[in-house]
Amino acid sequence: MTLRTALIGYGLAGRVIHRPLLEAVPALAVTHVVTSDPVRRAEASQDLPSAALVRSADELWSRVEEFDVVVVATTNDVHVPLATRALDLGKAVVVDKPLALRSADAAGLVAHAAGRPLSVFHNRRWDSDTLTAARLIADGTLGTVHRLEARFTRFRPQVQPRWREQAGGGGVLLDLGTHLVDQAAHLLGPVSSVYAEVRAQRAGAEVDDDCFLSLTHASGASSLLWCSAAAPWTGPRLVLQGSKAGWVKQDLDGQEDAQRRGVPVPQEPPGALWSEDGEDEVPSLQGDWPAFYRAFADAVTTGSPVPVDPADAVTVLQVLEAAAASSDRRETVHLA
Repeated sequence: MTLRTALIGYGLAGRVIHRPLLEAVPALAVTHVVTSDPVRRAEASQDLPSAALVRSADELWSRVEEFDVVVVATTNDVHVPLATRALDLGKAVVVDKPLALRSADAAGLVAHAAGRPLSVFHNRRWDSDTLTAARLIADGTLGTVHRLEARFTRFRPQVQPRWREQAGGGGVLLDLGTHLVDQAAHLLGPVSSVYAEVRAQRAGAEVDDDCFLSLTHASGASSLLWCSAAAPWTGPRLVLQGSKAGWVKQDLDGQEDAQRRGVPVPQEPPGALWSEDGEDEVPSLQGDWPAFYRAFADAVTTGSPVPVDPADAVTVLQVLEAAAASSDRRETVHLA
């Protein structure tokens, strides 16, 4: 069975991220693309010549019998209403991260789904560094992990006229911080408290562009997270410190860059394992973003669990809200 998929939005997320992954999974076929922008319509026509081009979500809803799955790859502010309507029409739904602007709205959407297939595109769980870190934790190589450090930083000194840099859904805390918090919670478990510094550093910035978060996990472990659009220098992508050894992965996973350039995903470079015996090279597991959509297709057709529980996305938003509150109050915020 091939699941007919409607892709709402054909900007960076829709065209560069989601489309190639959907095309890589035989059980899914992009049959509809929703965009009113003439340039993006032309791109969609070239990329997906057999797909129907639809100008609005309302027009898509009027063709409800033509598709099975909806992928919401739009600006953050309309994730919830679009996903709600698709669920009400009986469709399986994937929402790009973040699930919503506010955790309360995300929780309402999850409750509304009531067991229907709804997942959130926290694709960085299938990055090379996350997969390798999870293996090293699971097999005991590191011993008891007591600290994680992760960075997702860029240097874009000029503010650009893009929605991600505007009020109403933009900012690096929601954009890159979502990935970092999800990765930390995925690897080290629930978060119990947050201290954060959230700033707008660049001239003319309307929203935050430089953030530091210090998380304490229920296990007692801690995570130190940096995300920025104003960082000329960055440290290692991911560091784990454990009772037996530490592990360092220097570079960001290459899947997004490869998809942007339309080239095969390169082999990931190894990480470094540090112990009493010195440094050893550790091969990196290859990243696998298509695994998200393979698992989602299985969930729709067989009833297996969705690849990312949407309740996890609610928790991530609660942590991000605590981070914003911490920065405003200049104090640690404890989560219930």
